[in-house]
Amino acid sequence: MRKIDFVVIGAGIAGLSAANRLARRGSVLVCETEEACGFHASGRSAAFAHFDMDSRLVRALTAASLPLFGRTAARFHPALFIALDGQERKLNSLASDYREWAPRLERLSADEVQGMVPILRTGKGGVVGGLLDKDARKLDAHAMLETHRKSIISAGGEIALRSPIKGLSRQAGRWIVDTPSASYSAKVVINAAGAWVDEIARLASVAPIGIAPLHRTVITFDVVGQHDMRAWPFTKTAGPGFYIEAEGTSRLLACPMDEHPSAPCDAQPGEEDVALTAWRIEQATTLTVPRIASKWAGLRSFAPDREPVVGFDAAAPDFFWLAGQGGFGLQTSPALALAAEAIAAGTDWPEELRAVGVEAGALSPARLD
Repeated sequence: MRKIDFVVIGAGIAGLSAANRLARRGSVLVCETEEACGFHASGRSAAFAHFDMDSRLVRALTAASLPLFGRTAARFHPALFIALDGQERKLNSLASDYREWAPRLERLSADEVQGMVPILRTGKGGVVGGLLDKDARKLDAHAMLETHRKSIISAGGEIALRSPIKGLSRQAGRWIVDTPSASYSAKVVINAAGAWVDEIARLASVAPIGIAPLHRTVITFDVVGQHDMRAWPFTKTAGPGFYIEAEGTSRLLACPMDEHPSAPCDAQPGEEDVALTAWRIEQATTLTVPRIASKWAGLRSFAPDREPVVGFDAAAPDFFWLAGQGGFGLQTSPALALAAEAIAAGTDWPEELRAVGVEAGALSPARLD
C-alpha cells in the first residue's frame, strides 16, 4: 500500500488549487469520482469575480485572490449591479460594502444604466439605478483547472479520475483511503468533495458539518436585433431577480439566482426554473425568449453560516475540511488554497490573508460546533 502525504478528495477548483499548493510540501494524490476535473460546480459556474457577496469574509478572500490570478485565468471586464424598482435600499447597502474593496465603484442613474445595457427597461417596475465596477474580472474556469492540473503533475503529484472513495478508516495513525482500483495510506485527508463532503465524512465516521447543496439554473438564448453585446457588462440585480452575461455578439446567458435545496447529484435544470428565468428576463427587459439555446444546472454548497470551511476536524485527527465555497469558489480559490496550505502543512499564515484581515479561526470548522 502506497504512502501519500496528502490525499485530496475532489478535483474541483477547491481540491485542485489546494493540491497544487500542497504538492510543494509533500506527496499529493487527488481522487476524483468523475471522468474529468471540474465536472460539477466548478465547470458550471458563471465564472466572474466581483464583490457582490453578503459576507465580508468572502469579499476579503476575493480581494486577496484577485492579484493571484494569472493572465490566462482572468481578464478585466466590467460588472454592473442594478436596482429594480423597490431595490434602492439594497443597492445603497451594496455600495457601502463594495467600496471597501473597490473604491473606484461608480454610481449610475437609470438612464446611464440603460445606455450601457439598452435592453433594460426603466421607469415603473424597471431599472432605477446601478453601480459599475470597471475592475471586475471574467474568469476562465477551464484555464484555472488546467493550470492547477498541469502544475500538480509537474510537481510529481497524481490525479486519479474515476476513483470514487469506497472506504476511509484510521489505522496506526494514518488514513486508509480505499478506491475501486487501489488503497492508499495517507498522512492527511483533504475533504474537498463539494456537495458530497458530508457523505465523505460519514464514510470516515466523522461527524458532518451540515453542508447544504443548493440548486441553481442557467440558460442561454439568442437575442434578435441590432445589438452587439460584446461590450456589455456582466449585469446582476442587487436584490432578487437575475444576472445576465453576453456570450459573443448575439447570445445571452441568464440565471434567475434560484436556490433550491438538493441532495448531492449531477444537477439538471427543471422546466419551472427555466421558465422562471425567461419570465424574469422578459419582465425587466425589452426581450422575448422564444427559444432556449442551452440550459444547465449546478449545485452551490454552503455551510450553515454560508462561510467557507477550511481546517482540521477537532475530533478526527488529520481529517481536513475544504468545503462550503457556495457560489464563490472560483473567485476565492487562490486565497483559500493559501489558507489550506498553511493549515494543513503547518506553515506560516500567508501575508496575503493577513493583509485583508482574514485569520484561520474565521475559516475553522470548530466555529460550527
